[in-house]
Amino acid sequence: MSILLKKKVYRQWYLINAKNKILGRLSSIIAHYLMGKHKISYSPHLDIGDYIIIINANKIKITGNKKKDKIYFSHSGYSGGLKKISFEKLMIKDPCKIIQHSVKGMLPKNKIGLLMLNRLKIYSGIIHNHIAQKNILNI
Repeated sequence: MSILLKKKVYRQWYLINAKNKILGRLSSIIAHYLMGKHKISYSPHLDIGDYIIIINANKIKITGNKKKDKIYFSHSGYSGGLKKISFEKLMIKDPCKIIQHSVKGMLPKNKIGLLMLNRLKIYSGIIHNHIAQKNILNI
């Protein structure tokens, strides 16, 4: 049994302003911190990542023609249950889902990946509900 399993995991809180940042580059940084790869004690089978708060999700940028061409798909599981929405419409409807979808694809596809995704807090404006958290670090 590993020594790290017996120790308590200390998690930091990070605040990221997504204003004028490129979606893919920002998502890779977020996934890096959620997995805990920046820590010395990183191991793929342990969940030692940190909490991430993202503000200004509605001001995220993407490159190229993806604003018109990118389409997000979801399926209900029933026949004929395929739904699709373009980037522009999803940006108007819920810009937080765009970042969440991008980060989810960069995390492990298992139970630990879902736990990591639960530590991601995304807000479309500048106001967030985590003001009570002390020592929030800016990235």
